[in-house]
Amino acid sequence: MQVLLIVGLLLSVRVQLSDFGKNDWKPWAPREEIAPRCFVDTTSFRSAPDSLAISGNANSAAYGGWTHVVQGIEGGRFYQLTVFFKAQGVAEERRQIVTRLDWLGPDGKRVGQPDHAYQGESESGWQKISLRAPAPERARQAKIELMLGWAPQGTVWFDDIAFEQVPAPPARKVRIAAVSFRPRNTGSKEGSLKAFLDVLDQAGALKPDIVCLGEGITVVGHGGSYADVAETIPGPTTERLGQKAAQYRMYIAAGLYEREGHAIYNTAVLIDRQGKVAGKYRKVYLPREEVEGGLTPGTGFPVFDTDFGRLGIMICWDVEYTDPARALAAQGAEIVLLPIWGGSVDLMKARALENHVFLVSSGYDCETAIIDPAGKIIRSTKESGRIETADVDLEERFIDPWLGDMRSRFHIEQRWDVPVTHR
Repeated sequence: MQVLLIVGLLLSVRVQLSDFGKNDWKPWAPREEIAPRCFVDTTSFRSAPDSLAISGNANSAAYGGWTHVVQGIEGGRFYQLTVFFKAQGVAEERRQIVTRLDWLGPDGKRVGQPDHAYQGESESGWQKISLRAPAPERARQAKIELMLGWAPQGTVWFDDIAFEQVPAPPARKVRIAAVSFRPRNTGSKEGSLKAFLDVLDQAGALKPDIVCLGEGITVVGHGGSYADVAETIPGPTTERLGQKAAQYRMYIAAGLYEREGHAIYNTAVLIDRQGKVAGKYRKVYLPREEVEGGLTPGTGFPVFDTDFGRLGIMICWDVEYTDPARALAAQGAEIVLLPIWGGSVDLMKARALENHVFLVSSGYDCETAIIDPAGKIIRSTKESGRIETADVDLEERFIDPWLGDMRSRFHIEQRWDVPVTHR
């Protein structure tokens, strides 16, 4: 096993953890009776000759692990922790295996709130997990904490740990455009679509990265049935939307009605900057009225990677329920787009705040809004014909003064293992 500790440009040390005392890795637990077994394993490692291991020790209450304190931290500077681990007998690795930095002042007491690693990838049978965060201004030490919790038959091995000072990440600016527009008396699907295409010309002049249109853009304004306007995706409407997306080099999200075999879905499409269909989402939660209108519910919550970040989509009635936004955030969505006929802006704010994502709505009978991960409305309107825009930074951290980085806490503390049942 190797550990690389770099503080600023002054200290660069590689050590073997079999030399336990010298390197000052210490076992820790909140209480002795729930302490897991911490040991240096010379039989399982990523880099010879050993790894740091933690066993649940046949104790369902066990929580604890290894800690190491790094001196010489500069407040305000960014640091990166990278750790490789593998586990067996651990059902929920994201929640039960904890990798975090606890920032300490000169007196060894906590300053600010800990930062948790939750983003990782598989590499040669090991999970690589990393964390990049700024040290609080008063921080002078960083405690690396590697923990295992509530896995009585579980074991985790940590190896190739690196901690170093890194540059602050560059801003990841995204210009969002939320369209508030309800066409009326268009007479046909073609008339409604033409009205939205004209609005896209107005939006394109604002040079957005992403434009959110409303729900069911081919039915609003003329009162036709779902079956009358339903089409395949890709299809003629996505082709027309794609022309505008390519013309203005912008992504477009819009609600359509999709036919596949006997089924008709309330679907939202994502068109990329080249004018191609980048993905689609079929509305999972259908209200009674749509069921009676012959629609079929969707069955999943996909996310979509763009050249600026990861997106998710909900449609209208989905916002009434907690799990659509939660599922999207759990898959790494940073922006959730919401084509919506009508609904509660309070629920929109709640979904943004609960899941620590930007939420962008385009409504007919409710607010068109851009909401930040703290649940704050950045821009909003109810006036038809307006386009609200906002430049947001997807690298911005939204920190609660008492609880810390809520996005990382959402990911590591979410209880997916506790079933929700009904009677």
